[in-house]
Amino acid sequence: MEITRRDLGKLALAALPATAPAAAKPNSKFAGIQVGINIPYSFHGLPSSADQILGYLAQTGISAAELRTQPIEAFLGAPAASARGVGEAPAAPRQGKLTPGQEAAQKAEIAELKKWRLSRPMSDFKAFRKKYEDAGVLIEIVKMDRIDTASDETLDYCFQMAKALGAYAISCEIPVSKTKRLGQFAAKHKLMVGYHGHGNLTNPEAFGRLGAWEQSFWYSKYNGANVDIGHFFASNGFSPAEWIRENHTRITHVHLKDRKANNGPGMPWGQGDTPLKEVLLMMRRERYKFQATIELEYKTPQDSDVLAEITKCVQYAKQVLES
Repeated sequence: MEITRRDLGKLALAALPATAPAAAKPNSKFAGIQVGINIPYSFHGLPSSADQILGYLAQTGISAAELRTQPIEAFLGAPAASARGVGEAPAAPRQGKLTPGQEAAQKAEIAELKKWRLSRPMSDFKAFRKKYEDAGVLIEIVKMDRIDTASDETLDYCFQMAKALGAYAISCEIPVSKTKRLGQFAAKHKLMVGYHGHGNLTNPEAFGRLGAWEQSFWYSKYNGANVDIGHFFASNGFSPAEWIRENHTRITHVHLKDRKANNGPGMPWGQGDTPLKEVLLMMRRERYKFQATIELEYKTPQDSDVLAEITKCVQYAKQVLES
């Protein structure tokens, strides 16, 4: 009997060991504020299958995630092309152009992946959600790479998948002008999209300059902001706290990190200039419900490792919020 990728995904779900009743589940909700983490990005190259991710979250005590699609779809048996994200435009190498043969091969892979995606029952993603929630982890945000190049059919799939996983938002990094189309799909599915900001203050297509998010807000009431407080502060030179407060109904989540001023480097939390405490305490005071998302971007000390540093970030947030 032929075993399809869909069958493999179901077998993988069925084979999951039951969570031990006595096992302590992670808990990173402090003083009403849910602390999460952007993954697999923050694991900095650690092997990151769906099950390995759960192990890392248990070790670091984190109970919520901004999770990319790649480990989810890989777990369910997606074709390898899903590693490039949800986009459907051939991806050129960092240098040079695709040869006609390479472009044709990528288009064939994209077509195969699209066929796989559009045949997925949402029950598969609901089962994946249960797997994570049984382990004590909420998938609150689903990050989608290259979503601005997805077809209409794939965009519908993306929003349906995110909702089946239990997410309250999708996150992505796309040009400002592309948010008009994506905002229309967000309104159709009644699910927020958070656009991630960096530090480019001059490019009109970048979420760095003040006014970029407001432009996307105008396109759709379901267009929101994923405010990276480290990038915001390092590039603008002032705290993002007031901007967050004024636009809190549009904030999907904030990325937490510490950086030196004037576009300085990332630093261990508490050693930079970013107003981490100010933002966390404001979230506690205002009782905001959006996630405070760890994004590990400083260099790991030689006598430490990635998971130990992530644990330090969790403890920093806990200490501030519960002080």
